[in-house]
Amino acid sequence: MSALQLLRVALRALAINKLRSALTMLGIVIGVGAVIVMMAVGAGAQARVEEQIRALGSNLLMIMPGTTTAGGVRMGFGSSSTLSEEDVAAINREIPDVLAAPALRGSAQVVWGNANWSTVIFGVTPEYLEVRQWPLVAGRSFEPAEMASGGKVCLIGATVAKQLFGSADPLDQQIRIKRVPFTVIGVLETKGQTLYGSDQDDLILMPISTARSRVLGSATQAKQRAVGTIWVKMAEGTDSKAMEDQVRGLLRQRHRLQPGADDDFSLRNLAEVMAAQEASSRVLALLLAAVASVSLLVGGIGIMNIMLVSVTERTREIGLRMAVGARTRDILGQFLVEAVTLSLIGGLIGVALGMGAAAAIAHFAGWRVLLSPQAVALSVAFALVIGIFFGFYPARKAARLNPVEALRFE
Repeated sequence: MSALQLLRVALRALAINKLRSALTMLGIVIGVGAVIVMMAVGAGAQARVEEQIRALGSNLLMIMPGTTTAGGVRMGFGSSSTLSEEDVAAINREIPDVLAAPALRGSAQVVWGNANWSTVIFGVTPEYLEVRQWPLVAGRSFEPAEMASGGKVCLIGATVAKQLFGSADPLDQQIRIKRVPFTVIGVLETKGQTLYGSDQDDLILMPISTARSRVLGSATQAKQRAVGTIWVKMAEGTDSKAMEDQVRGLLRQRHRLQPGADDDFSLRNLAEVMAAQEASSRVLALLLAAVASVSLLVGGIGIMNIMLVSVTERTREIGLRMAVGARTRDILGQFLVEAVTLSLIGGLIGVALGMGAAAAIAHFAGWRVLLSPQAVALSVAFALVIGIFFGFYPARKAARLNPVEALRFE
């Protein structure tokens, strides 16, 4: 029998028992749909992590002040002002292939007209934008004269611009931060959320000298030129671990720490943190797909069970076909085509169901999903393999029946 004839016979046999065929396909439909949804959700989560990594910046070191001890109680990192702008200048001067930028962080209520908004305030230098890879969508950055004189100018994030100004143009508008008037000279490009869910666009940047003297700092901090964080960007291709050791060694030397003494600062290599986070999301995506694949195996077992029942019910038909000249390979091909047809049709229905479910999750749950053609093709191919694998044993059993005994079967 030709392949077309085998397919025609298989479809006719499946059409005789429509309900049973539909129930047999149900396992494959659910399995393929589940695999597609899980792969879409996992790929979406992985893509989201990659976006957040790019938004945060690549090849970064983050240095935070150290701890203090009061009454025998050790405070957390950042409780002591152990970093200064001189440390930033020393890093830029003595370590090649890096760019360091300081930041001083706080919060304040911002007012424009009748609108107000509580946001995060950062005192920075122009290098901060380069280190964080944060371009402007409008306006300009800080000028040297504004940095030197403590100019009352600021750059605002997209969230602050939306909350304060709505659809109005924020450039050259005056806002009040802790009753101090500031002129908006630029709007930052949208960065989105961090890996921990905080909004990176809900902030205002101003010259660090201005922040320290007028908004955030104290007299002691102003005298010490203290900073809250130092961001260090490494050149592409540099060994991040070796650079981390150089920065640590320089700061320990500057802070006159004895060998064996604890660091009075905290240094984090964000490249390693991001790599670990990306690997975790990749493993999660594979785990979700593997769990969903169990449904396909269950569907395959269902196909094998139904095909075995079908062989038993159609024993006389098989004997009759053999008696009129059907060969062993014809019987084998007929039942194998039936199993593969069930899997393929179920797989295609499952693809449609999975794509619809993924779209519904994205719309109603607000999750990021990413459906690739490779995932769809892999799911259909897997369903086809399931049909062949679990359909082969019933087909082989049917093909090996004795024609005489099959004709006598009641």
